[in-house]
Amino acid sequence: MRIDQTKLLPGVAAALLSLSLPAQALSLGKMGETDVWLNGYVKFDTIISDYSDGALSAGNLGRDFYVPSLTPVGGVSESQTVDMHARQTRFALKTSTDVNGSKLGTYIEMDFMATPNGDERISNSYSPRLRHAFITYDGWLFGQTWSTFMNVGALPETLDFIGSTDATIFVRQSQIRYTSGGFQIAFENPETTVTPYTGGGRIVTDDNSTPDVVLRYDFKSDNFSFAAAALIRQLAYNDGAAIDTTETSTGISLSGKYSFGSDDIRFVVNSGSGLGRYIGLNVANGAVLDANNELNAIDSTAWFIGYHHQWNDKWRSNFTYSTIEIDNDTALTGTAVTSNTNSAHINFIYSVTPALSVGFELAHANRELESNADGSMDRFQFSAKLGF
Repeated sequence: MRIDQTKLLPGVAAALLSLSLPAQALSLGKMGETDVWLNGYVKFDTIISDYSDGALSAGNLGRDFYVPSLTPVGGVSESQTVDMHARQTRFALKTSTDVNGSKLGTYIEMDFMATPNGDERISNSYSPRLRHAFITYDGWLFGQTWSTFMNVGALPETLDFIGSTDATIFVRQSQIRYTSGGFQIAFENPETTVTPYTGGGRIVTDDNSTPDVVLRYDFKSDNFSFAAAALIRQLAYNDGAAIDTTETSTGISLSGKYSFGSDDIRFVVNSGSGLGRYIGLNVANGAVLDANNELNAIDSTAWFIGYHHQWNDKWRSNFTYSTIEIDNDTALTGTAVTSNTNSAHINFIYSVTPALSVGFELAHANRELESNADGSMDRFQFSAKLGF
């Protein structure tokens, strides 16, 4: 028996869906008064990458999926790599219990994308990692899942783990969230990433004294869905010696999906001061230190657009373009930091059965530094995925 998962946890279902998770779940029956479901997928990937300016070393996460900040820049020669893995495979367990007329739900999901990577010499073993773990009750959510600032429903379908990565808000973290109709408010786990004065890497501080706050409103009609979200948070760094500084970070996210027939268009616009780790897999840090050891938030603006086309009942394609512009103060950051990235993806996917799909994807990505040095990546990816 297969059950529609959107009925499992009413009121917050859209926030619970993982990337590319199958639309149905396998019922495992009842445990007392609790219904239990299992779902997930097995996914195999072959990835061939060609870099214009150098190489990514073995075990680098950028070889398993597109990470904008890892496109090599300033190398002396081209390189090509081939990687094959099944690390995106994931499984999830869900429960739902009637409690005095309300639904008490739990959700736990794991995959095998943990870092550092496993051994490719003999066993290709990879450790499982926790993606989601939360409780829902009467509009409340407690636990780890997608940030409320992120709209999963607007993400395009790509064979790459994310695809529209440059412009995508992509964060999972622990939070307390309340949902009432289309309105959501959340208090989420804080974290700050800092660029040292004149550059030189990344400092991850974990010195915040207040949670990140997200306000969001979702609107839906027959063929259009739209989400508007605002982020307010504290950036903080205290090294226990000479540095004790805070800065305010704010951001907005506008995203949606418009369907027409069997096709749809998806879009996102994100902009803010100090977005940092929330966007583009932390392609830029939230703030930079100045000569007085004070934090200065780094501004950025990003957007993507994706088009889904259903050729027939078996074939479908998706085209996505994504970009981010980062407004660095180079007097503080230096010129070795990323100024902009962009990428384009196009794929063709064939449904062998409703649960089994195979396809290929072509991707091209660019990264430019404030020094004007740049590099690019071309990638071919073949994938086979069976959902359950």
